[in-house]
Amino acid sequence: MLALRRLLYTTTSRTYCQFRAMSSAPALRPFNLALIQLGQVGPDKDANLKHAREMIRKAASGDNGAKPKPDLVVLPECFNSLYGHVHFPVYAETISYTPGQSYDVAASESQSVKMLSAAAKEEGVWLIGGSIPEREAGTGKLFNTATVYSPKGELVAIHRKVHLFDIDIPGKIKFKESETLSAGNTINHFDTEFARIGLGICYDVRFPELAMTNARRGCQVLIYPSAFNTTTGPLHWELLQRARAVDNQIFFAMCSPARDLSQSYHAWGHSMVVDPMGKVIAETEHDEDIVYAQIDPKVFEEARAGIPVTTQRRFDVYPDVSKGV
Repeated sequence: MLALRRLLYTTTSRTYCQFRAMSSAPALRPFNLALIQLGQVGPDKDANLKHAREMIRKAASGDNGAKPKPDLVVLPECFNSLYGHVHFPVYAETISYTPGQSYDVAASESQSVKMLSAAAKEEGVWLIGGSIPEREAGTGKLFNTATVYSPKGELVAIHRKVHLFDIDIPGKIKFKESETLSAGNTINHFDTEFARIGLGICYDVRFPELAMTNARRGCQVLIYPSAFNTTTGPLHWELLQRARAVDNQIFFAMCSPARDLSQSYHAWGHSMVVDPMGKVIAETEHDEDIVYAQIDPKVFEEARAGIPVTTQRRFDVYPDVSKGV
């Protein structure tokens, strides 16, 4: 029975994503983006949620009027918990979201979902609620899951991390998310009045097929809550974002936690936004901060008109990886 439920969920998710992919993407319009590089994440989940709420309020106010009010606010990966495979089961929450179906936030078992929904509604912004450890009802499987909310507070999309962070760089870092987490198996995006936005989480950025597929489904912007570390960050954080942006001629952003050397996992920070020509248009360092960026459709249009790779691909020579997904 549990296997059947999981099959139905997966089938529903894929069917809904394919339906959305076939629908026309909204035209890209100018909008303001804010990435919250969240600090002060510790063992107390209530305190983590309270601080995240305070930072959402600050970001949504444009840093108390110093910046334009953002249309979309983003939190980092695992914003409500310590980051590590031993911590995921402790902080995991049950969400029970089914794509394409209305979600009753008031009845949700997830403390984080309730806070994020209320924050989006109270601040009147779209909100990508970073990611949280999710425990699937019925199976008990754990996922690293991003959630998305409309300005009405509606939960409109989720993304379960597809590629788990299992690496071993001798003498530097060894990490294995798969010790406790399961991998997601769907490709996800959501539509706003200003853009179609594709989702990924951290290690997903190393797999260009995911970004390609979302871009070919009409996404003009890709946003990945993330938590690179001080080994992989200086090597590839900026490189991968600029590569995905240029490959697909889209805006690309990754939102990191702030660095905390008192924790066992040291995040790289450097939350940034990259335009379709590969230019870094906004970035911070490693402390807690809010990164603001104005997304200009003119750059998107000029990139695709001047270097028209989106119309020059040779699918008669090589396969289109977005087909049949």
